[in-house]
Amino acid sequence: MIVRIILADDQPLIRAALQMVIADAPDLELVGEAATGRHAVQLAEELDPDIVVMDIRMPGMDGIEATRLITKGPSRAHVIVLTTFDEDDYVYGALRAGASGFLVKDMALDDILTAIRVVAAGDALIAPGVTRRLIEAFADRPTPDPAPRELERITEREREVLALIAQGLTNTEIATDLVISVATVKAYVGRLLSKLDARDRVQLVILAYEAGLVSPSK
Repeated sequence: MIVRIILADDQPLIRAALQMVIADAPDLELVGEAATGRHAVQLAEELDPDIVVMDIRMPGMDGIEATRLITKGPSRAHVIVLTTFDEDDYVYGALRAGASGFLVKDMALDDILTAIRVVAAGDALIAPGVTRRLIEAFADRPTPDPAPRELERITEREREVLALIAQGLTNTEIATDLVISVATVKAYVGRLLSKLDARDRVQLVILAYEAGLVSPSK
């Protein structure tokens, strides 16, 4: 499968660097470039890519608002936020807007390509270190948001799986912890995504923490 990509960044040098490494990857195809958030939204609607690599700070509409419009719009694209700014407010804002990944620009280009493939395959990815800050941000919240009604529809076992996902465990680690097969874990994850109307594991993590289902101290 060829992964179709849009690059949205107001820095031509960043786009050029990513364009070169994408061109060398036989399974990736660059289908569009944007220098503003508004143009990124327009291209996503017109081209319906698999992935939008999105800068946060762009003139006019920023990357967070563009991410929100893309993930809520008709495009099936997943958004990976790529930025030099890794402060908590940007991380949380991007993920709440529907981003499936959050990377920083000082990562190796090959790692960015790996992230594109991971997210295109339906998983989610956050740069090392960002998860810790995200969890700490939840720890600073005075009270959790009310649990969404959808949580009432999940089983006790699904709740256990959701809590382990929120702690950052992989499917293999969850299987070991609960003494079940990886295939069974995947089935639980699929049901959670459906029941909770979540795009991916990142959204499950956010929901679990906001609802107080798992404590950051755990």
